[in-house]
Amino acid sequence: MKIIDTAISDVKILEPVVYGDSRGYFMETWRDSDFKEQIAQRTFVQDNQSMSTIGVLRGLHYQLNNPQGKLVRVVSGTVYDVAVDIRKSSPTFGKYVGVVLSAENKRQFWVPEGFAHGFYVMSETAEFVYKCTSYYDPSSEHSILWNDADIGIAWPLVPGIETKISPKDAKALRFKDACCF
Repeated sequence: MKIIDTAISDVKILEPVVYGDSRGYFMETWRDSDFKEQIAQRTFVQDNQSMSTIGVLRGLHYQLNNPQGKLVRVVSGTVYDVAVDIRKSSPTFGKYVGVVLSAENKRQFWVPEGFAHGFYVMSETAEFVYKCTSYYDPSSEHSILWNDADIGIAWPLVPGIETKISPKDAKALRFKDACCF
């Protein structure tokens, strides 16, 4: 697994070695010892999968009392995935990293605890898979507005496609009003 640094040192892109031939391919998507040695000493307790259609934007989500680190990847389709640093003591507080994840590039994205997370679907559909370091806790979940100008995420919105967000995400807080770590 190749580990790629990003503009925020704690956020990483993981690129697997893919072995392919005329029959298809094989890749290792997870190895606990390598992750703990090269990225972070974390234990994953929950795996999730979602399917979304083109133009769906999920996020920016985080859990304040039970923060979740997430290792995310796309098994079908293409998304633009974002991690926003919401750690007040961090030199990159309020900054974000975005990366295209797809079934074709097979990349994974490590979003540590202390970050808000979201993604935008760029293909007709996308299946999104993620490992979490803490259980989902709806009483601890918060959202930051996906298009908050103070963060300034350059979402690669598909021309002519309406951006679809949930009613909950439509009520998300501005970054300056959100609770942070």
